[in-house]
Amino acid sequence: MIATDSIEGLKARLDIVDVVGSYVELRKAGTNFKGVCPFHDEKTPSFVVSPQKQIYHCFGCGAGGDSIKFVMEHDKLSYPEALEKLASQYNYTLTYTQGSQQKTDTKMIDALNLWYQSLLGQHPHAKAYLQERGIYASSIERFGIGYAPSSAETLAYLQSNLFNISEAIDLGLVGKGDNNIYARFIERITFPIYTTNGTTVGFGGRTISGHAAKYVNSPQTKLFNKSRLLYAYHQARDAIYKKKEIIITEGYLDVIMLHQAGFDTAVATLGTALTPEHLPLLRKGDPRIVMAYDGDNAGVTAALKAAKLLSSAGFDGGVVIFSKGRDPADMVNSGHIEELNTLFRSAQPFIEFTLQHILQQYRLANPKEKEQAMHDSVGYLKTLSPLLQEEYKSYLASQLGLSPSLLRMHTQQPSQPFASTVAYGDTWERSLIKTAVEHPEHLNIIVDSLSSSLLQHHAHELDLVLQGETSDPSVMAILMDERTPPFHDAAHLRDNLIFFLRNHYEKALKKVKFQSSLSLDKKSFLIRAYRHKIEKLKRGDLVPYEGEP
Repeated sequence: MIATDSIEGLKARLDIVDVVGSYVELRKAGTNFKGVCPFHDEKTPSFVVSPQKQIYHCFGCGAGGDSIKFVMEHDKLSYPEALEKLASQYNYTLTYTQGSQQKTDTKMIDALNLWYQSLLGQHPHAKAYLQERGIYASSIERFGIGYAPSSAETLAYLQSNLFNISEAIDLGLVGKGDNNIYARFIERITFPIYTTNGTTVGFGGRTISGHAAKYVNSPQTKLFNKSRLLYAYHQARDAIYKKKEIIITEGYLDVIMLHQAGFDTAVATLGTALTPEHLPLLRKGDPRIVMAYDGDNAGVTAALKAAKLLSSAGFDGGVVIFSKGRDPADMVNSGHIEELNTLFRSAQPFIEFTLQHILQQYRLANPKEKEQAMHDSVGYLKTLSPLLQEEYKSYLASQLGLSPSLLRMHTQQPSQPFASTVAYGDTWERSLIKTAVEHPEHLNIIVDSLSSSLLQHHAHELDLVLQGETSDPSVMAILMDERTPPFHDAAHLRDNLIFFLRNHYEKALKKVKFQSSLSLDKKSFLIRAYRHKIEKLKRGDLVPYEGEP
């Protein structure tokens, strides 16, 4: 079993926004973050993550909990499995009670990574290639660049160190053919790939022996998902948060050379185009995004796809296309640092880039093609926010040489507030419950002053709070509602309780006056009792609730 103190240590490291944000695209919404719930089918975001409370809650389906609960539910893992997965992602070493066995998934990758690095100095042709490309020795060390030898040597290394070959296959380090096994990386310069928290999960490899595949990456494994990772993100993360910018390139060498030149927010996709799965990672820190892609057909196509994706998702930024066969690494190596700086600062905005490339596909001198170009461009603009649609309507019209009135924009309906998916109860009761949870020092005032039976909408939730069941979904829904603040201090709470009880007794008094079923003595007694309580409350005395008279 995993030791209790080890679990608490892991929990202290976890950040709910970071954990959930690696699965769900989150957007800032006040002090919280909001996104589309991964646990049920919805179009209007009703899934909220609170960094302050370190919990998540869906107002649509009621799912909620902490970071560990989220991973358990999303990945269908047991509690220990979720702990081990999070520990691996956060580079945290769990301790186990006697007789338990710790998982060693990343130990084999780490060992192989160090071995590859140790071999680089023994292969002069590999070092010569790196020097020719302008990579400093300090960068080789910082980025962990290594060299993978022949398949036989790698297999011999794994076997001599008693690593399980089946595990090596599962981790993508070794491949399996019909009649043999082989190392995935053979005679290649290696670039270790890390998670956002610095855990090694795979490799990229660049051939220097003329292999047809210039670059190869680790295959998809339980640890390695190329559609969620960006090369060198963990090295660039602090700079990205500080500078509010991220430069995305196509190659590992581009990233390393840009870092050498001071562009320390550079990262790269892992042999794939930018995908929706990358968006949660890119959302962190709210950076401006610069796509720095090659000018060949593949590069322009990838840049166009990324520009559409990012603009539709509301990201700010632009595109830089490198022409004449140049790339960022070559420009750094040839000393064109200031030119690079100018290019990145003046990147063409995503929307303008996309519209221009849509229009370039048509002969605008032909009326029918011009009409189709208009329809395609308007179709793209409809994926944007209403404000951006309106702003770029005139821009598109000018590019087409048309009157803006001809462009009919059917704007998106604004997202409905959470109230459309959740039947909210009395706001006052919700504030009371939130106060009871967030300010437990005021619980005695609440317990002495009223009973949950007095609440018309949230009696059950108040009972749960008084029993300590604050993780119940119905309670969490109240805690995550930013529009309902708690009472800010004891005096504020006291004044509100006085108001609530006075209102309650005044209603009770009116009800008694019209109850014909009561005897005259009983009715007189109740009227006197209610009037006495109301008078005390009017004077500012908080009357303890003792049940109905």
